[in-house]
Amino acid sequence: MTRFRLLVSEALRSIGANKSTTLAAAVTVLVGMFLLGVFIGLGTWLVSWSDAKKKELAVHTFIKEEATPKQVNELRVFLESDPRVKVGGITFISKAEALAIMKKRAPELTANLASNPLPPSFDVVPARGEDTEGIALAVQNAKLAAVEKVTWGKEVSRRILQLARGIQIVFLIAIIILLVASTIDIANTIRLSIFARRREVEVMKLVGATNWFVRGPFMLEGLLTGLVGSLSAVFLLFLGRELAVPTILPDDRTSADVQALPFMWTALILFGVGLGIGAIGSGLTLRRFLRV
Repeated sequence: MTRFRLLVSEALRSIGANKSTTLAAAVTVLVGMFLLGVFIGLGTWLVSWSDAKKKELAVHTFIKEEATPKQVNELRVFLESDPRVKVGGITFISKAEALAIMKKRAPELTANLASNPLPPSFDVVPARGEDTEGIALAVQNAKLAAVEKVTWGKEVSRRILQLARGIQIVFLIAIIILLVASTIDIANTIRLSIFARRREVEVMKLVGATNWFVRGPFMLEGLLTGLVGSLSAVFLLFLGRELAVPTILPDDRTSADVQALPFMWTALILFGVGLGIGAIGSGLTLRRFLRV
C-alpha cells in the first residue's frame, strides 16, 4: 500500500510539474479517440445498413397457371430442402395477393385491368444475401413442372452485395489505419514528455531504482492521460450524437434494422484503447531511457 501511494504521488507530481507535455498527450489522445469513435459509429452504421439491404434480397419463383397442387407442393418441398433458404423464409403469394401488391406499388398500371394477369409465386428469402443467386439458379436448373420463371434482380443484388463487401473492407482498413496512426502520434507525444525528464530517470537509475520502480509512475501518468483524453472524446461524441446526428439522420437513426454500435459499447472501447495506448506507450517509450 505504501508503494502504491508513492507511485500515485510521483505520478501526480510529475503531471503537475510537466503540465504542457501532459496536456499535449491528453489532447492527442482526445483527437485520436474522437476520430476512432466517429469511425466506429459511422462504420458500424454503414455495415448495419448494408446488412439490412442484403436482407431485402429475395428469389421470386413464379408458378404456371396450369400447375397442379401436387406440382406446387413439389416446388415448395424443393425450396424448403435447400439449406441456404432462411427458416420460415418461404412465402406463397396467390394471384389475388399479387394483384393487391401491384395496386399499391403501381396503381396506374392496374386501374383498367379486365382480369388478373399476375401468376402466383413463392417469395424465397435466403439465409445470407450472398446465396440469392445460388438459390435462383438451383430452382432454374431443377426444371420443376410448376416453375414458369425465376427472378432475383440479378444486377441489383450483385451491386448491393458488392457495395456491402466494399463498406466492410473500407471500414476495417480505416479502423486499422486510424489505430496505427493514433498509436504512433500518441507514442511520439509521450516520447517528448519523457525526453524532457530524461535527467530525472537517469538519476533514479543511478541511485539504484529498479526499472519497474522508474516505469511505474510514468505508466500511471500515461493511464491518467489516456483516461482524461478518452473521457473528453466520449463527452464530445455524446454531444455530437445528441445534437448533430438527429439533424443528419432523422429517419434511419430510429430504424430497427439500421443501427450503429450502441454508444455504451463505443465508450467502453474508447476507454480501453485510450488507457491501453497511454500505459503501453509510456512503458515502451521509456525503455531506451532505462539503459543507464
